Amino acid sequence: MTMILRFLSRSVLVCTLLLFLHSTYCSANDNITYRLKWLRNVSVVGALYAEHNQLFSKAGLNVTVKPGGPERDAIRELELGRADFGVASADQVLRARAKGAPIVVIAQLFQINPLQWIYRPEKLQLGSLADLKEKVIGVTFGGNDESIMRTLLAEGNLDSSQVRLFSVRYDYTPFYRKRVQLWPVYRNAQGPIITAQLAQEGEKTAYFNPADFGVKFVANSVVTHVRTLKEKPELVQRFLGVLLSGWQQALDPENEKAVLSLLQHYEPNIPQTIQQEQLRITRTLIQPDPTVAIGRIDHAGWDQTQEIMVSQKLLPHTFALQEILKPQKSL
Repeated sequence: MTMILRFLSRSVLVCTLLLFLHSTYCSANDNITYRLKWLRNVSVVGALYAEHNQLFSKAGLNVTVKPGGPERDAIRELELGRADFGVASADQVLRARAKGAPIVVIAQLFQINPLQWIYRPEKLQLGSLADLKEKVIGVTFGGNDESIMRTLLAEGNLDSSQVRLFSVRYDYTPFYRKRVQLWPVYRNAQGPIITAQLAQEGEKTAYFNPADFGVKFVANSVVTHVRTLKEKPELVQRFLGVLLSGWQQALDPENEKAVLSLLQHYEPNIPQTIQQEQLRITRTLIQPDPTVAIGRIDHAGWDQTQEIMVSQKLLPHTFALQEILKPQKSL
């Protein structure tokens, strides 16, 4: 009898301790905000899938996924304590660090930058960078596409006087009317839409990918505050684990039907056949090598990105990237 009571007493103590630890652990994870870089579309489908299928809540995480945009800067919100995690491109991260923002990168979503230039191959042959000479090229002045293009021109021993850089807006009319020969697009988002529209007119399209010419500029990554990583490392690992699992499941061809239905919910005006193509391309950009885990940080790509930015005087100097890049093992 004494032995039974002793066993029960120990069991109650263990259960009480586990309940205490569980409640303490979960309370630390309440009300997590994840700020996207842009709107809800195929470029953030992993987060949308995790949210829609309640992967976060099943892991004991109360996560609110919020869309981004020009007035919703994830890094700024991390600094102000309005978000716990966010999405930002490498140039945004490096600019912020130059201004003293305590932001770190815990995963890299796109292994290949989706920012590429669409063109008509029947009118333009691009076998080398020298072929850009005397072409009209669209760029967003002040954007990372301008930085990438100026680097490509330098690599091809061309200066801006040998090409015409055309200021890009949200209106694609100059490209449709053939006033601009190369137009910057996100390969997985606007690319398939424009390709389908031109195909209806009997026109072919191709893409000028900077990576094919040796220029790698890192795109979207998952970021958080240094304080969050230091004070809540397990929370960071748990959140990231669920997020990357969401990406893995969203990109799995077996889940395509459900994913396309999800994308239709957010962008009902885009035909599902085009969204299917968007999803296919996104797979190749997020995980071009199936043997490499989703979220891997491309250190060489980050090295080149900051070298590009320093050479174009967008950064005052290079940074010790080991202080910025903090890859995490998910729980």
